[in-house]
Amino acid sequence: MAGEHHVDAVYARAGFGAAVPRGPRPALVVVDLTRGFTEAAFPSGSDLTVEVAATNRLVEAARRGGAPVVWTVISYTPAEADGDAIAWLRKAPGMRTLREGSEAVALDPRLDRREHDPVVVKKGASAFHGSALASLLTGLHVDTAVICGATTSGCVRASAVDAVQSGFDTLVVADACGDRARAPHDAALFDLQAKYADVVALDDAVSYLDDPFRKADT
Repeated sequence: MAGEHHVDAVYARAGFGAAVPRGPRPALVVVDLTRGFTEAAFPSGSDLTVEVAATNRLVEAARRGGAPVVWTVISYTPAEADGDAIAWLRKAPGMRTLREGSEAVALDPRLDRREHDPVVVKKGASAFHGSALASLLTGLHVDTAVICGATTSGCVRASAVDAVQSGFDTLVVADACGDRARAPHDAALFDLQAKYADVVALDDAVSYLDDPFRKADT
């Protein structure tokens, strides 16, 4: 379509959309696939069955390739959930239901999370803001962050932007990211691909994680 070609030309003229290098030491960062986001029965959730299955494929590939798997969850103490100290909760009061110890903040039981996998608890959209995630990845000598999870337009996007700002080349796996509606999902992936990350298909990410030393660009 003419409009799409115009948008592509505008972004190409601005110098956006270059390919992201893939290093030999990736980590898989799974953002907020807790029951409060992956199950439609929760007010903050939607049915992310397909995305959970796709994430498990990534996890399996990461384990085969020796890449660390890091999980993130949003969880608030009673004081945080009921109080006024967190500005985001004033804008998005529905997030107050994500209380520590509740079913909403438990990782989806269909996911292959293992005891030794790190879990980062966060209070905002980005998995990096106010957490030790950047230090953790640096300590693991990670050079590339492969990101999936929920929601695409919220915590995935914020985490991908901060991953780049923290010095990690970043891939976002489109098929393993979910949102409550298609339009914000598509818009977030478009913007990430243009400015911050390579948005890749599931099979591409699985192939990379399965053998990162062979698939690396460096």
